[in-house]
Amino acid sequence: MNTLKLLGRVAVTLIFVAAALLAARNLWNFYMEEPWTRDGKVRADVVNIAPDVSGLVSDVMAIDNQPVRKGDILFRVDRKRFELALQQAEASLQLAQSSLAEATRERQRQERLGDSATEQARDKAISTEEQAAATYRQAVASRDIASLNLERTDVRSTVNGTVTNLSLQPGDYVSAGTAKVAVVNTDSLRVEGYFEENKLPRIQPGARARVHLLGRDGVLEGTVDSIATGIEDRERSSSTGLLVNITPTFNWVRLAQRVPVRIRLDGVPKDMPLISGQTATVEILGSAPTANAAK
Repeated sequence: MNTLKLLGRVAVTLIFVAAALLAARNLWNFYMEEPWTRDGKVRADVVNIAPDVSGLVSDVMAIDNQPVRKGDILFRVDRKRFELALQQAEASLQLAQSSLAEATRERQRQERLGDSATEQARDKAISTEEQAAATYRQAVASRDIASLNLERTDVRSTVNGTVTNLSLQPGDYVSAGTAKVAVVNTDSLRVEGYFEENKLPRIQPGARARVHLLGRDGVLEGTVDSIATGIEDRERSSSTGLLVNITPTFNWVRLAQRVPVRIRLDGVPKDMPLISGQTATVEILGSAPTANAAK
């Protein structure tokens, strides 16, 4: 009887030990090998909108956090100077056109004179007409540039998105090429998960992914779009020579590098707006479908 009790206790102990080992193994696989990470972020491209002309801001049409469509006017540079420049260019064009017409008539008159006209007079008339034609083409280009500058006083959004961190006010002076408005491109919203490098062999483009946003109920579905092909090596510093100077490392424990994996979302519910910079947990559900499986 005592032997049976002892065997029973040993069996129960072995069962508990086996269960603990199995649980430990499952936890190890889940945390160390399964392709998932809490280090995920919602990302979007930010477009810095800069005017193509310089001047005072006369009107600001956009407001902070306003959704905009591609082509919407964000702000306007004062148009008066550019309207005057266009009038001046059009007047110069008319003058060049008149000079060209006069030079053409003179060249035609010299041709009608035939042998009565000297060769020198004919050559001069041809040269004058060519110069007038070049001046006319230059005036046309100047008129087109002035017209383009006037059109560019309306600074428009180049993408669909949301205006963010807007501080521009009427009366501010803006310079050509200097960004004044930032627009978050909502068409580029995606999730980037930063996976440890030892988990990358289990991740393939086309694999299904599940995304949980921090503090939000619900799950977003997506697909692995791509895996980054390079990350910054912070232990490497450039030297004055041709060879790279590698800083010695004496750490006994080497932490795995984290590599960005881009997740393309299939669809986002209207009641779950995405904000660039949100924290997310990303889980890769399986391998990418193969050609045979697709058939």
